[in-house]
Amino acid sequence: MIEQEARRVLRIGTRGSKLALWQAEHVAALLRAAAPAVDVEIVQIRTSGDIDRTSPLAAIGGTGAFTKEIERALLDRTADIAVHSLKDLPTLVVPELTLAAVPVREDVSDALVAPRHRSFKALPQGARIGTSSLRRSAILQNMRSDLRIEPIRGNVETRLKLALDGTLDAVVLAYAGLSRLGLASFVDEKLEPPEFLPAVGQGALGIECRDDDESTKAVLNQLIDRSSFDSVIAERRLLAELEGGCLIPLAAWGRRTGDGVLALNAALYSRDGRERIDANASGPTSDPAGLGLRTAQSLRDQGAESIIKAWRNA
Repeated sequence: MIEQEARRVLRIGTRGSKLALWQAEHVAALLRAAAPAVDVEIVQIRTSGDIDRTSPLAAIGGTGAFTKEIERALLDRTADIAVHSLKDLPTLVVPELTLAAVPVREDVSDALVAPRHRSFKALPQGARIGTSSLRRSAILQNMRSDLRIEPIRGNVETRLKLALDGTLDAVVLAYAGLSRLGLASFVDEKLEPPEFLPAVGQGALGIECRDDDESTKAVLNQLIDRSSFDSVIAERRLLAELEGGCLIPLAAWGRRTGDGVLALNAALYSRDGRERIDANASGPTSDPAGLGLRTAQSLRDQGAESIIKAWRNA
């Protein structure tokens, strides 16, 4: 607990979807437990990704489509804290802001919802699978080139319904989102690492605040789960080193594997999913960014730049 202090209000900026509100309320509960002298309010903010639910994410700003308006609220001081699904937060952080905390990470797996077929192996030839993710699309095509990948947008419930009502043979979603919304019972198969590597930051919440707001940073410091924080720092440094401002289907899985040891598995896919390069590395938990850099170099040594160049020119 922090020392008793005069009561203050911390305003949490968040998207208005059910999942985003669940995440914001979860962080609010953690804050109330860590800092009883602080009052917490939720401020809902509409983002570009919420307003335009039909265009491909790349066409409306990529991952930043779900975060830039919330970050603007921090800069405008209409919010004090921003809660993001960390996989939505660009690796290029706004200079005046900081990633102050990552609480305990949820399951990093993806989830297959396929009510008529029940498993990935049972999907028929040419099955139609919905996903909003370049990474999932590339992995699925790498595993089975016969599958027809259908780009889908919308909130978790909207995408889930496409499989439940038979519009598509299956959809692939983040397990963490389904679990947080009480929808894990609809999962027919968990697609788990190391065979099915997650997105950078998948399953983790990222809590941002203004970099000069020392009192808020002190409160948020109590919400940090060190293992989760170190893991996502390694993943995000890897992505930042390779991304170069373009969206790429990079999968990464950081985790502690022993006392003082952090491991990172990564895979990068070509546009059609046919080419995949892998890198696995480990290092001390004291240098997660260094682990990300070394893993990026390993991918480069195997030809990552040519794959990334093809994505930039697409």
